[in-house]
Amino acid sequence: MTGTGSSTTLVPEPYVWTEPPLGDAKSAPTAFYTDPEVFRAEVQHIHLKTWFFAGRVEEVPQPGDYKALNTVGGPAILVRGEDGVLRAFANFCRHRASILLEGCGNANSIICPYHAWYYRLDGTLAGAPGMREVPKFEKPPHGLIPIRMEVWEGSVFLNYDENAPDLLTHLGNMPELLGSHRMGDMVRTWHVEIETKCNWKLLLENAMETYHTGIVHAATVGAQRSLSFPTVGEWHCIQVQANRSIAVLGQEPPFPVIEGLSEQSRKGTYFTLIEPTTQFACAQDCMWWLAVRPVAVDRSVLSVGGCFPRAYTELPDFAERAAPYYKRWEAVALEDVGILERQQVGLNSILARPGPLSWRDDMVLAMNRWVLARLPAHIRDGMGA
Repeated sequence: MTGTGSSTTLVPEPYVWTEPPLGDAKSAPTAFYTDPEVFRAEVQHIHLKTWFFAGRVEEVPQPGDYKALNTVGGPAILVRGEDGVLRAFANFCRHRASILLEGCGNANSIICPYHAWYYRLDGTLAGAPGMREVPKFEKPPHGLIPIRMEVWEGSVFLNYDENAPDLLTHLGNMPELLGSHRMGDMVRTWHVEIETKCNWKLLLENAMETYHTGIVHAATVGAQRSLSFPTVGEWHCIQVQANRSIAVLGQEPPFPVIEGLSEQSRKGTYFTLIEPTTQFACAQDCMWWLAVRPVAVDRSVLSVGGCFPRAYTELPDFAERAAPYYKRWEAVALEDVGILERQQVGLNSILARPGPLSWRDDMVLAMNRWVLARLPAHIRDGMGA
């Protein structure tokens, strides 16, 4: 499905389907979600070679601001230098790999808590106590190790592969569809991380289909209907149809429609997946994300965060207006996690087999095929995929 459609105009369709034909398509083999060898192959061939969401630029706005984060490639930090430039580094000392920073904060320099090696905010090594006596030791080669970073519309992405295509190539025509939301003018105001006992793909498959919403979310968002979009690039998209924002539960949205929003964007909420682990959900009045960090074959961390246009955040009653959004985002995420952890248990049954897919599972099939295409042949053959 990815790689089809127009490069200039995205037109929604009732559903998007490719081979195998509807009626023959099955869910992925159970090993896709339960086999540690499959998970290790995904880390090596997918997660360490593609772009993943690391946060928003407004989280580190001033020189010296930093944010430490765990990633599939290990601990990392985002740091705003004295020159105002945002950089990403591996978060460990070049001496004996102690973690340097934790959480968020502001610092004039980065000092190792173990042996006091210290680094400038641009990553260069400024001092290494006791190393003058070491023959041939020089500071320049021992600065912090940079991680490839690019920013799109205020969102920070990292990539451990220096040879991967640039971020805009990866995004394809996503910027065209989401452009009128002007996410670069938005501000992150809320964030939560949820530890889950399920495979990373289950979280994202669930986020890209509305088949479950009337059942799992009967007490919250209820049943939904959606249209799918053919896309160009490494991403997928559905739009949940609603003439007002679905980012709150059972009430009139407290914020107005974003100024200048396109006609198509006014028709509902886009749920996108930027392969392999990032979802941006763009409603008529806000944006929220789901970003998944794989930890093990049956464990993941789900990051959920919300952003509003900067003008909304400057309203005197912003906190009161925003509270219903936060309640909805967390409640729905916890409902999803609850059912997916039960699904993970079921997938471990020795009797579990792939089941027939509904037409509402079109994006689940697309996502599975995207992952499978990037795994070595012996891994695919071992699953019978």
